[in-house]
Amino acid sequence: MARKLNDVQLLQLLEAAIFAADKPLSRAELQATVLVDFAVSSRKLSQSLTQLQQDYSARGIQLVETASGFRFHTRPELSDALAQLWPERSPRYSRAVLETLALIAYRQPITRGEIEEIRGVSVSTQIIRTLTERGWVKVVGQKEVPGRPALYATTATFLDYFGLTHLNELPPLAEFQALLTDETAESLSTVEMTGELH
Repeated sequence: MARKLNDVQLLQLLEAAIFAADKPLSRAELQATVLVDFAVSSRKLSQSLTQLQQDYSARGIQLVETASGFRFHTRPELSDALAQLWPERSPRYSRAVLETLALIAYRQPITRGEIEEIRGVSVSTQIIRTLTERGWVKVVGQKEVPGRPALYATTATFLDYFGLTHLNELPPLAEFQALLTDETAESLSTVEMTGELH
């Protein structure tokens, strides 16, 4: 017989599970793991997660929902100060890497040749390798044209990293293009260091 949790116990268990997890936890994962022995409805779980998000709304860390589930992460506006905790700089991403990532995100699925046609320059193997090693893009098939080139698309890891639940949350393309300045690599290295809280 399923045991019962009061509201405070449920909030504490959810908070502890999400904090301790090494990846975002979905509602289904929470139900199948830490809540498996308790009588918690999907509605009650959603209400409790919303309550936790509200509880953390004015704090230095936030509970956010990404494509893969819920996780805690630091507030973006604190990134400059928090960067002082990491003496080594995180990897910088070149304009070419960022433009390639943006084209994949906004035009997916897309081939390397289509990216090169839009950018007007060739896309090096290293750029594609960087994006795939980060887990931000993957091959999702082959285009039915001569040579059957690979089609690239973003992953749930990409969405999780940038704090998105769906691709429709991407900023308008024009707004993103305006961000692609010479300082883009520097600003992304700061984002890299703030990461999620474990």
